Amino acid sequence: MASAESPLLTTLVPSPDPGDSEVELNCWFDEEFKFVLLPVSYTVVFVLGLGLNAPALWLFLFHLRPWDATVTYMFHLALSDTLYVLSLPTLVYYYAAHNHWPFGTGLCKFIRFLFYWNLYCSVLFLTCISVHRYLGICHPLRALHWGQPHFAGLLCLAVWLVVAGCLVPNLLFVTTSPKGDTILCHDTTRPEEFDHYVHFSSAIMGLLFGVPCLVTLVCYGLMARRLYRPLPGTAQSSSHLRSLRTITVVLTVFAVCFVPFHITRTIYYM
Repeated sequence: MASAESPLLTTLVPSPDPGDSEVELNCWFDEEFKFVLLPVSYTVVFVLGLGLNAPALWLFLFHLRPWDATVTYMFHLALSDTLYVLSLPTLVYYYAAHNHWPFGTGLCKFIRFLFYWNLYCSVLFLTCISVHRYLGICHPLRALHWGQPHFAGLLCLAVWLVVAGCLVPNLLFVTTSPKGDTILCHDTTRPEEFDHYVHFSSAIMGLLFGVPCLVTLVCYGLMARRLYRPLPGTAQSSSHLRSLRTITVVLTVFAVCFVPFHITRTIYYM
């Protein structure tokens, strides 16, 4: 098995030996924690995600007809989440086996692609729901046109295709490589191509997470202001209060599910 330690960086410092001008130092960090944390975390996410999303898909397909725009977005969100959790069992095995991937390069590329494809599709579907709700509350007349189910379906199709297109380079970066008795399935890419991958991944994070996150925050902020300050001559109804609580819950879920991953990934790149 591979060692649980990996080089973090290499640096040159002045040498204490007068005969040498500088000496190379290797800094290491202990990765042993991830061989427990990631399999356990991914297993929990797989069980909960599949257990919650599979019944939701069944409900959408067989009991909620015809679909309105909201149901359309929620169906695609549930589908994206389901595909995401289906990518996890092989990753559970990989990290439990201390970074050993016996499934071949093709499946490595596909699983890593599936992971990010459905991650960012979920982000964008949540953003679509946010914009749809914003239009319904703040611009109800516009919502009559832009909130049609057929438009929502076309927008969902565009999300799937655009995210897939943006992630095509990921199929080229991700690969496998031998390390001792193990085969690594790189989450990023080979060490010699890592700098290029950081530029690509940073652009993807900004485009597919940063921008949607900002749009979601703005939409829910404007909705909260409208609901908190009802129109003159109207009282704040209980439905408005429920909507405010819903906004709080959605933003909390968004923050818990997506923000930590992108923060830690940014720190890793630094």
